[in-house]
Amino acid sequence: MADLDTLRARFVRALEAARGPAGGPDPAPYADNLLTRWQEPQRRYHTVTHLAAVLDRVDVLETYARDPDVVRLAAWFHDAVYLPDRSENEERSARLAERALPEAGVPAAKTAEVARLVRLTVGHDPADDDPDGQVLCDADLAILASPPSAYAAYTAAVREEYHFVPNDAFRTGRAAVLRQLLALPRLFRTPHGAAEWEPTARYNLRSELELLEA
Repeated sequence: MADLDTLRARFVRALEAARGPAGGPDPAPYADNLLTRWQEPQRRYHTVTHLAAVLDRVDVLETYARDPDVVRLAAWFHDAVYLPDRSENEERSARLAERALPEAGVPAAKTAEVARLVRLTVGHDPADDDPDGQVLCDADLAILASPPSAYAAYTAAVREEYHFVPNDAFRTGRAAVLRQLLALPRLFRTPHGAAEWEPTARYNLRSELELLEA
């Protein structure tokens, strides 16, 4: 599991950078609230481990972003509300950001950008002129380019999150998600993601789809 103290410190740095010299209230309660959410018992993949991995990938890609700290805050909020049996998790997560960030001292424009980025993770299809969206979406999808054992662990965790779905229904739904991803002209939009992650991710997705359809 990811180190919670390290994650808390990373949130504090991103929040303080986003809100600027005007400052604001103590960041710790906001970090703790988010960390509590990311550790809820219904989560198997969308956990603090996933959060840390996305933040690590944002660090790798930060040179492509206009505002890396806003992207980092979006990473914190992008699955802050997560119930596997609900379809509006991203919207509810964006609304949480819209409530919490102004209270925490983040200016309105940056709060709006965080919420926009969170909503973008519904389809992972950022525009060509949206570098912050490209960085967040690439960081979120980077798990798809994992080595075989890590990819297998990822798919097993996703299945555990949807334990309440019968096997046939899960296979049908998961296959539809994989086809949707494979239909994207590019899974990764940053130069690093396109060069380093795209081929492996497509191989993993095709391999998983073949297993589901066997």
